[in-house]
Amino acid sequence: MPTGTPTVPPSSYPNPGAVSGATGTHDPSIVKTPSGTYIVAQTGNNIPLTTSTDRTAFRAAGTVFPNGASWTTAYTGGSSNLWAPDISYHNGRYYLYYSASTFGSNHSAIFLATSTTGASGSWTNQGLVIESATSDNFNAIDPNLIVDDSGRWWLNFGSFWSGIKQVALDPSTGKRSDTTIRSIAGRNGGAIEAPFMFKHGSYYYLWVSFDLCCQGASSTYRIMVGRSTSPNGPFVDRNGTAMTSSGGTQVLAGHGSIHGPGHEAVMSDTDAEVLVYHYYANSGASYLGINLLGYDSAGWPFVY
Repeated sequence: MPTGTPTVPPSSYPNPGAVSGATGTHDPSIVKTPSGTYIVAQTGNNIPLTTSTDRTAFRAAGTVFPNGASWTTAYTGGSSNLWAPDISYHNGRYYLYYSASTFGSNHSAIFLATSTTGASGSWTNQGLVIESATSDNFNAIDPNLIVDDSGRWWLNFGSFWSGIKQVALDPSTGKRSDTTIRSIAGRNGGAIEAPFMFKHGSYYYLWVSFDLCCQGASSTYRIMVGRSTSPNGPFVDRNGTAMTSSGGTQVLAGHGSIHGPGHEAVMSDTDAEVLVYHYYANSGASYLGINLLGYDSAGWPFVY
């Protein structure tokens, strides 16, 4: 944990930190490159990319698939709109897990692409990782990769239905290593999605979004968290309620003109741990939100 990380939460939710340039976003995921710059991947046609040198000013940087992603259209109804990419850097390569679906359907798929530079047009499709059909009780969208302290790879994913799932991956391929699907969080069919797992101290923190995105200024998305000493759970909230039984401790919700913050990602940077998310303005447009994370005396995160 960076020195100077605060341990006392502010009295109310802070506004997003100052950002400029290409800040319109939905479902942002961020990675810091070996050279110290930043790449953000986000929902949109062919997966738009933005870059920054200082985590404040962002510029458009093309798309992951400038020639389209024809292998996804069976899940998107022909649309080029791909969802919720998860970008990370391991072993000299960028890994991008991303979703193909249509709104409200669980006929969905998660695919993997890799790149050595992260630049637009440099990505190689590595194919299907997991899919869900309308006969399944889960939804294969909103992927997030975590590499645990033992070097094992896990993909967390899920939206609505029976909640957040986890599968093991083979680090050599980034694809599934077995057929097991674990359940790690759920709200009895209620609105939960956008998992992001992050190790801090002795705990794996499972971040999720509750309630509804995609309603503009009426969005009720809010950012929740639970934790476990194992990447496989069980995850519990501050009160000890299991996340598989609707548990979750709220970290950020709508306030003032900031509506429906969610689809969060966490990154450790040189100055602090950073929470990245989208929120809706009064206009209904969605924008990039960035705040820093502190941890209280009991080890629970807060934004500042």
